[in-house]
Amino acid sequence: MNRLKQGLSFLFVTLSVAIFTLLSWVLESGELSMSALEPSLLRSSESASVQRVAQQSAPPQVRVQDAWKLVYEKLPDFPIENNYISKETGKVDPTNTLVGRLIRYHVFVKGRPPNYRFDWKLSLADYLGATPDYLVESVYPGKDVLRSNPIEQDRAAIQRLNRAQRDALVQALVDVFTENSGGGRTPATGEKPQGRSNSPEIPQPQPGDAKLLAP
Repeated sequence: MNRLKQGLSFLFVTLSVAIFTLLSWVLESGELSMSALEPSLLRSSESASVQRVAQQSAPPQVRVQDAWKLVYEKLPDFPIENNYISKETGKVDPTNTLVGRLIRYHVFVKGRPPNYRFDWKLSLADYLGATPDYLVESVYPGKDVLRSNPIEQDRAAIQRLNRAQRDALVQALVDVFTENSGGGRTPATGEKPQGRSNSPEIPQPQPGDAKLLAP
């Protein structure tokens, strides 16, 4: 009987030491202690950490209504054409600019992506009358908020630009939207843009298309 008690006592002590050793090891391990004691807490901590990293690494997104300011910073001599009177205030609205209207036409009226050179060249071709998509007065940006529709003056201003000025404008527009959206570089001519597989593929320029944008 005494031997049995001694055996049970020895077994109890051995198990106690083993359990204590295991718990000590678990508590000394940071990640293991959290996963063993609080699995849900670990998942929440990891999720919050991922969100913080994503927020810190995500590039700032440029707003369409503010992009024109960045373009004029790159092209300070570009025509502003902001002398139109607002219907709401009865005063000249200095923020309603040629570049601002061009951006709104490109993005909202035509629904074209703002970070590809070819798409901007298509919009300029609309102003030049070189495509079937001529400007439509009833939906042109500024028509609803300005006392006079700036469509004719904007078309004339774009047509007065030479080839170098148009190229500089296109590059500035692409740079503004790609630099602020993390979109990366602009695809070269003939290269299929990445990340647009779900959108209708825009026809690539063909030999002779450049003549459409000639001065």
